[in-house]
Amino acid sequence: MSASSAKSQVRPVAVTRLRKTYDSLVAVDDISFALESGSITALLGGNGAGKTTTIAMLLGLVEPTSGLIEVFGSDIMTDRGLVAHRMNFVSPYVDMPMRLTVRQNLSVYCKLYGVVNVAERIAEVSEELQMTELLKRATGKLSAGQKTRVGLAKALLNAPELLLLDEPTASLDPDTADWVRGHLDAYRRARGATIVLASHNMAEVERLADRVLMLEAGRVVEDGAPANLIKKYKRGSLEDVFLDITRKRRPRAPVEETAS
Repeated sequence: MSASSAKSQVRPVAVTRLRKTYDSLVAVDDISFALESGSITALLGGNGAGKTTTIAMLLGLVEPTSGLIEVFGSDIMTDRGLVAHRMNFVSPYVDMPMRLTVRQNLSVYCKLYGVVNVAERIAEVSEELQMTELLKRATGKLSAGQKTRVGLAKALLNAPELLLLDEPTASLDPDTADWVRGHLDAYRRARGATIVLASHNMAEVERLADRVLMLEAGRVVEDGAPANLIKKYKRGSLEDVFLDITRKRRPRAPVEETAS
């Protein structure tokens, strides 16, 4: 097997018995999963289910209490430098320096991710995201929708193969949110990128995700395609499934008929 062939068979993410505790609080409780290249996987669950903590550990920003996270075959905690340039993230809860212009902020991130031809890459991404006119503006003076586009631009500067999204369309109007979803899906298809999505928007998940990992109290309680979960729970939408799980209404196993 050639080196390039072996590399192509390495899964973008493989998580084994991952656990994170804060004193007596168990945030993530012994979860395992692996992701395929080019897939979109949604992490779902109520507040405190462990979604954001899991994403933070996948990024190498939070150290697990135990377990292993491999990103492109490398241990994210010991060899993050080998793979950091191949991944990025989007979150509306992480602000860029407000006094810097958009161009200045993007330039800083280009250098952090080792992007070459910085000016050209910023111009290219800005044109793709229809935000060229924002480059000279102070980041702190942008609207919520504009900040979302800038955050997405930041995440795409290094053309990541693994993109982690924490509530990427939170607080956006329907038109802007739809535009962001469309661009993310188009990027995934064009780049063959793997996406991990944490969201409370079930319609968004139904539209984008191939697979759902449903978390409850830090554990994976459901794992499957959105359509399969809707069928399993005999519901009309993923939102109904979400409510059933969070309210602990599990589907009953079919009762086998006995011969009389």
